[in-house]
Amino acid sequence: MKLIFLDIDGTLVPAGSNVPPESALDAIRRTQRLGNKVFLCTGRNYAMLKPLLKYGFDGMVASAGGYVTIGSEIVYDHPMGKEETEAALKVLHDNGVFCTVEAKDATYGDENLSDFLANADGDNSEIERWRKALSESLDILPMSQYDGRPVYKIVIMCQKAEQLDPAKALLEKDYDFVIQEVKAHGNCQNGELINRAFDKGRGVVRIAEKLGVDIKDTYGFGDSMNDLTMIEAVGTSVCMNNGAEALKKISDLVVPAVEEDGLMKGFIKLGLI
Repeated sequence: MKLIFLDIDGTLVPAGSNVPPESALDAIRRTQRLGNKVFLCTGRNYAMLKPLLKYGFDGMVASAGGYVTIGSEIVYDHPMGKEETEAALKVLHDNGVFCTVEAKDATYGDENLSDFLANADGDNSEIERWRKALSESLDILPMSQYDGRPVYKIVIMCQKAEQLDPAKALLEKDYDFVIQEVKAHGNCQNGELINRAFDKGRGVVRIAEKLGVDIKDTYGFGDSMNDLTMIEAVGTSVCMNNGAEALKKISDLVVPAVEEDGLMKGFIKLGLI
């Protein structure tokens, strides 16, 4: 049995979409019929990936590794503490950093985030996902409505890298600042604040160990720098051609872009179907 882990935005679907190409769905169904299992492996929380569950995945590494399931079984569940969430939001907001907080079943964003994104020049799949999510009102609630429910991840966006320095000084011991690759002259820093207790790579390992599958029989498909730990953990790593150059350099295989049937072509090349 092989275990296949798929990032969502820029890998399984065009950034911000919830509709995979038919070729990708065909590849997934065919490999499952051979006895392999396919998992979502994403920075999205459960609420934002839920529209994809109808396609029959075998489980998920969600919230960048903070929430892991096999079928209906919860394998790992590790939200931030309330005090940590409050401290992180305060230092980030005090320095002009725009934030979204992701609970398991809800996402809250700063009310003026859409104005910032309208002028952001980041050119990566995560920026495009948030632009689309906000423009289509995909269940992102105003930060003023945040009710204190447990948070798994904070997404961060700002104009200058130095705006993150105070937050790093306070939080970097326990939280990893995963910053996306941007164009050389881009005016947007965007990324995620992720608890060092987990990551996508450890989510992969947790599932493999639970199922008794050797890590050499795991495959990971991604496109952005928040896929790095997954790419490093799996037995065979694959980057989409629309992905970050830094990720392509360390991946075992680069396949065509998501819109060019990249998943299907990758599955064929790797003998997964």
